[in-house]
Amino acid sequence: MRAIWITRHGGPEVLEVRDGPDPQPGPGQVRVRTRAVGLNFSEVSARQGIYPDAPKPPCVVGYEGAGVVDAVGEGVDPGRLGQRVLFLVPHGAHAEAVCVPDEQAIPIDEAMPFEQAAALPVAYLTAYHALFRVARIRPGDTLLVHMAAGGVGTAMLQLARTVPDVTVLGTASASKHAHVLAQGATHVIDYHREDYVEAVRKLTDGRGVDFVFDPLGGDDWRKGYSLLRPSGMLVAFGLANAARPGRRSLLRVARTLWRVPRYSVRKLLEENRAIAGVHIGHLWTERAMLASHLHAVLDAWRAGAVRPYVGSIHPFERAREAFAELEHGRNVGKIVLVP
Repeated sequence: MRAIWITRHGGPEVLEVRDGPDPQPGPGQVRVRTRAVGLNFSEVSARQGIYPDAPKPPCVVGYEGAGVVDAVGEGVDPGRLGQRVLFLVPHGAHAEAVCVPDEQAIPIDEAMPFEQAAALPVAYLTAYHALFRVARIRPGDTLLVHMAAGGVGTAMLQLARTVPDVTVLGTASASKHAHVLAQGATHVIDYHREDYVEAVRKLTDGRGVDFVFDPLGGDDWRKGYSLLRPSGMLVAFGLANAARPGRRSLLRVARTLWRVPRYSVRKLLEENRAIAGVHIGHLWTERAMLASHLHAVLDAWRAGAVRPYVGSIHPFERAREAFAELEHGRNVGKIVLVP
């Protein structure tokens, strides 16, 4: 099989497609012959060497994908052979064949394209967990969603519109505004041209928002916290400000971490505000909860309420271009890689 290898830490040039033997499923596992796999910002950070959970290079990363079960391990129903599935793994999805625990290979409808299926697990699990398990949004709430045109941002917009009377303010560059509005945002703020803090205050008549969903980190967490109404919550789910295109900058990482605000419990109590974190990669042991989230998202797909937006598709041989597109912020929706 072929896989996309991170040969060492660095820019997109360190990626190589290499051949290797097919993995063999162990007890309780199935092997999926992939048709499409998702690309996330965590994989960019892993390539740069600033993602703490990534394996050391040379390595194959990737959390998610979709394909067909072509082998089963001991104890697995042979009836699974030939099933169309999507899957989640801690690492290693960027390959033509991936072995995963039986319960983590979820059957998908014949009508669901593999590219959409591969775009669904990480983005929609993150969005669903943040919106409905952590924030528990309700009718009448006002949300601020950063990076609203990306994979998770698009998922949040689509899922938020399943709740009536929710106002969603999104941040995105001007070229992506049409997409953000089409996915369900009420207003879009061009953070390149205006101060989004002032824009949010103006749009809410100074009241602020109930929830801020922030994958940026650093000083933006301070800004987001300042926009919260009483009983509001900042939900942090990334540290994108620590990365830059190409090679890592340890100075930038240190600067971003230095700017992360410090809050005491007493301050939260006095201001009637909350801060929460979401990291799907650290919820692997919560299999029942993740499965319930994923089945809820698949039900929403069947009802037509959500549709993963695949902005671009790249063959494995063009993985460098795919990574560059994501880290330069040129993507709209999800980037998918195909064998």
